[in-house]
Amino acid sequence: MSEWIAVITITLLACISPGPDFAMVCRNGLLLSRRAGVLTAVGIGLGVLVHVSYTLLGLGWVLQQTPWLFTALKLAGAAYLIYLGIKMLRAQPDDQPLDAAPPALSDLAALRTGFLTNALNPKTSIFIVSLFMGVVRPDTGLTTQIAYGLFIAGAHVAWFSLVALCFSAGSVRERLMAARQWIDRAFGGLLVSFGVLLTLAQRSR
Repeated sequence: MSEWIAVITITLLACISPGPDFAMVCRNGLLLSRRAGVLTAVGIGLGVLVHVSYTLLGLGWVLQQTPWLFTALKLAGAAYLIYLGIKMLRAQPDDQPLDAAPPALSDLAALRTGFLTNALNPKTSIFIVSLFMGVVRPDTGLTTQIAYGLFIAGAHVAWFSLVALCFSAGSVRERLMAARQWIDRAFGGLLVSFGVLLTLAQRSR
């Protein structure tokens, strides 16, 4: 039971810490639609399952012991964040009225955005690998470890879905949509900053 408490506590703290996932869900929920925000959250949960899967298969240990592979993951994640950020920064001003329909984004595109943002996020990789290697005991059964992984993914989906619902709420959205162009640029700047910081952190090693 103490192991479960540790996993739950650490997972919740990791979920609420700010990062690319939070920025992307907020942006999609606020500027696009509630559905886009929630589907982005589901994509994030699927990305978490990728990290859980390779950790349970022992590839997490391989990442720890293979610096160049982990470096490649970090740089790929940084490049994707910078790409998304620049795309938002270059978005053209939107002159549509505030009550106009939000820009279209397919369900698959929303899922893909959340999935890639998390799957390429080295912060999540470090969190999952460290949790399973530092908190979960070696003699913990595989079924229990799988349950841990499903809980971690589910917690991410639940938290970020709540974030999407909050930011897409009518009262909040109405107040902020007047500045939607600058909000898009702010989130774009955040993603570029995350990507640049990842790159600089890697170069300083």
